[in-house]
Amino acid sequence: MNNRIVSRSLMGALCSAYFTTVSAQERPNIIVFLVDDMGLMDTSVPFVTDENGNAQRQQLNDWYRTPNMERLANQGILFSTFYAQSVSSPSRASIMTGQNAARHRTTNWINAESNNRTPYGPFDWNWKGLTHQDMIYPYLLQQAGYKTIHVGKAHFGCLKSEGENPTNLGFDVNIAGSAIGHPGSYHGENGYGWIKGQRARAVPDLEQYHKTHTFLSDALTLEAGKEIEKAVAEKKPFYLNMAHYAVHSPFETDERFISHYTDPNKSQQARAFATLIEGMDKSLGDILDKLEDMGIAENTLIIFLGDNGGDAPLGDAADYGSSAPFKGKKGSEYEGGVRVPFIVSWAHPNPNNKFQKVYPIARNAIQTQMGTVMDIYPTVLSVAGVKPAPNHILDGADLRKLLKGQRDKKHRDDFLMHFPHEHRGSYFTSYRKGDWKFIYYYNPQTPEAPTYKLFNLSEDPYEKNDLSKTNQQKAKELFRLMVQRLEKEQALYPVDADKNVLSPIFVAE
Repeated sequence: MNNRIVSRSLMGALCSAYFTTVSAQERPNIIVFLVDDMGLMDTSVPFVTDENGNAQRQQLNDWYRTPNMERLANQGILFSTFYAQSVSSPSRASIMTGQNAARHRTTNWINAESNNRTPYGPFDWNWKGLTHQDMIYPYLLQQAGYKTIHVGKAHFGCLKSEGENPTNLGFDVNIAGSAIGHPGSYHGENGYGWIKGQRARAVPDLEQYHKTHTFLSDALTLEAGKEIEKAVAEKKPFYLNMAHYAVHSPFETDERFISHYTDPNKSQQARAFATLIEGMDKSLGDILDKLEDMGIAENTLIIFLGDNGGDAPLGDAADYGSSAPFKGKKGSEYEGGVRVPFIVSWAHPNPNNKFQKVYPIARNAIQTQMGTVMDIYPTVLSVAGVKPAPNHILDGADLRKLLKGQRDKKHRDDFLMHFPHEHRGSYFTSYRKGDWKFIYYYNPQTPEAPTYKLFNLSEDPYEKNDLSKTNQQKAKELFRLMVQRLEKEQALYPVDADKNVLSPIFVAE
């Protein structure tokens, strides 16, 4: 414990020299509104665009009801192409560190109780998760005078790890965050798992709502509102990590909204999932209204996103059911597994507001240039007027120019998704560069025969036509660039049955 205290003190001294001289009271409030397992198509907001960048509504947009996401998008900017990692913990670590999963090595979802490397996964993958040494941005904000608040799902580390409790990582307040990755139940009547449901995944800290009809998403929203009030009373700017357990399984019905979903062709689980989406959207609206009522909406930036591809119970992992028109869902190597909704807006736009003059956000706009979860770290710090810690490697970049609705030629146009474990998509690395996407399969059971696929996402955005055999030259080019990224980020690779490390090799087909 003493070592940890000393380490954090040294970090604080080191970092303080890099903060701007602006007083804490002169910094904007920031909310990251993170939804668990919400994919690109789990909303009434159309994120798919045509070749001219215009929104194109899809069938699923007419199934879901998210009026407050529409409200946020109308007053801010959404990204048509925003990438997360394919499962939860890697994305959360990437958001907090600004680093790709290959670099921070939390490359799979974290099982709270044990190491889930899977049979051929790398032995040294970071299954214990984040520590204070990772220099996550809430710690930097805390040192700069922010009140840092975490509400909801954390999933930053396993049981008995430092990351199990967000207050070890730079949060002043932690409500309901722990090692668990999904709730034991969404119902207050069930005590969110303490009374009925999966007890090992019971949500902590919400005892006052037990045996009530308060749905989990509402309980978290009410607690967030209380913490916002406290921060304002303390005359501190606040950072709120509003991390919903919704819309992860179990797909329990929020009865308030079930009458909106009557399609007889949809399963009971699909209808229940839709109510979780609408309940999450209500939370967003409640927070926006809270900020307005308190007179702080103009001074508060909201970043809305999902943490990985969708998991709607609408088809198999590798088909077009849950993410249509995109292929795949959470955990897969396809676009439906890694594309997520992303919206940024001031809670109340006002071009004359001092913070909005410094960091303007386009209104009712669509950005088609690529962004990733690694970009959130430098963007949040930029908005707050806080410099990153020295020597901390960032794989993301400030989205400032993109959020104005402009093109940024300097912003990277590639994305590496490294998943050296077994799941829906198993032992793969996918790499996108510009319009091209390359997927490499390590095949650890037959390591002498790795395979790969190649897609042109400009001509084939829904990954229907594998070009790896007809365009071997482009496949080899993308393979080379993929390996360069993996090596730069010091990635760990799967192993075979004899524990040999499976470094990527290109086998001409």
